[in-house]
Amino acid sequence: MYKNLRWKILTIIAVVAVFFAVGVYPMLGERYHWPVPGVLKAKQLRLGLDLKGGVHLKLRVNTDDALKITTSSISEQLRASLTTGGITPNAINVTAPTTFVVEGVPQDKDARFRAAADEIAATNYDRNPLAGGNYEFKLKPNIERDLREQTVDQAMQTIDRRVNELGVTEPSIARQPKGDEILVEMPGVTDVAHAKEIIRSTAILEFKLVEAGPATKEDLLKQYNGNLPGDMEILPGSASASDPGSTSYFVVKKTAPVTGQDLRVAKPGLDENNQPAVHFELKAAGATKFGKLSGENIGRYLAIVLDNRVISAPRLEGRITDQGRISGGFTSETANDLSLTLRSGALPASLTYLEEVVIGPSLGADSIRAGVIASLVGLLLIMAFMLIYYKLSGINAIVALVFNLIILLGLMAYIGATMTLPGIAGFVLTMGVGVDSNVLIFERIKEELAAQRGVRAAINAGFSRVFLTLLDTHIASLISAAFLFNFGTGPIRGFAMTLSIGLFVNLFTSIFVSKTLYEFELSKRQVPALSI
Repeated sequence: MYKNLRWKILTIIAVVAVFFAVGVYPMLGERYHWPVPGVLKAKQLRLGLDLKGGVHLKLRVNTDDALKITTSSISEQLRASLTTGGITPNAINVTAPTTFVVEGVPQDKDARFRAAADEIAATNYDRNPLAGGNYEFKLKPNIERDLREQTVDQAMQTIDRRVNELGVTEPSIARQPKGDEILVEMPGVTDVAHAKEIIRSTAILEFKLVEAGPATKEDLLKQYNGNLPGDMEILPGSASASDPGSTSYFVVKKTAPVTGQDLRVAKPGLDENNQPAVHFELKAAGATKFGKLSGENIGRYLAIVLDNRVISAPRLEGRITDQGRISGGFTSETANDLSLTLRSGALPASLTYLEEVVIGPSLGADSIRAGVIASLVGLLLIMAFMLIYYKLSGINAIVALVFNLIILLGLMAYIGATMTLPGIAGFVLTMGVGVDSNVLIFERIKEELAAQRGVRAAINAGFSRVFLTLLDTHIASLISAAFLFNFGTGPIRGFAMTLSIGLFVNLFTSIFVSKTLYEFELSKRQVPALSI
């Protein structure tokens, strides 16, 4: 009797039972409507976009938008600093995403101007003097490069939060080799237009005091004699919440004292007229700023600006601190969408859709069917070959191979891996690797038997002498899979993931399981014979 045979058999049964319950039973339960415990359903093997259906989007982050916002913000900070210091240049204009120009600095105040400019902009901008008291400020190349990188990273994080808020299971959001492009894959999404709108909405929320309006644009310009102050801008919006389709214009300051970055939470609700609205709460610092803004301007109108459009302009009746409400002709759906985008944070720049591929559920089902058929046909052919060529020892290889596949599926489900169409290819390849391992072992056993060694000695020698060869081939394959996973895109990574897990599992089944099956069979006979 072989040592510890009972414990080896119990270990194999336990491992196979656990991974069958985790990886195989939930799929059978879904297919045949069997009861599946919630803990197993939560661990069910996830299907990728090509198997489940969904949408594949490639987007470009327009990083120039973020640079322009930064440049505009610095130019406005410089304007405010100069005004405080009694320096009034003719104009401050943003001429490019990375450049702004200060025109007409009084000569007698040039030194004071340069000191103020150094305090505000010297860290990130190079100052170049021009003729006539003009100065050009240009973003430093290293700062520009870092800002572009940060913009794409922040966009990816925001998109990830929004996609998760949509309830998408196992989305894939990856940066493309071209630095400003992002690939988004959302399995199971059917309302593509709605998902695209949620992802693309920049959702830049600002609270600004209304300086003039609502009125037509022409009337506002007349009010300022056609010369709008440089620190102000005209924004479109609705004249009233009761008539959201009408368009009027408002004059507001360019710089907002409170923004969406000060929000702590946003959720849909109802206003005093029982109409859909968005309720929000501010962070501590935002509440302090909002309390100061509202408390000092009671009786004035506050423009709530979303993506450079005034969606409402209520009158400030009292001091407001940490809570407020946004209303403006919302429907339940648009209130929910706005709440979602505000919770996820504003995009740092606009997005451009470069590519859209929609994969229907029927196409995914066809892919699954084709993959299952390919796997079954491959498995049956392997079984037939092993039984014909290795006789009853082929049953040993078949059992080890089936256990290999069960454990592979269970392990993928347990670690949260996603099965893709290339993953099915890796699944089929794993069967070939598993059979190849058994072939090496069986051939070595046959050589030992031909050398007139006993059956037990031949089996022990076959497994022990082939072990290093199997270890070497599996490590070499794992290295290849690691490079595929590191440098490949989604489909290639899916193949590499399945292959890597399959290789680890195969070492367990081809060495431990296969040898234990031999030991169990030979332990029942005094003078064993081997059919191989």
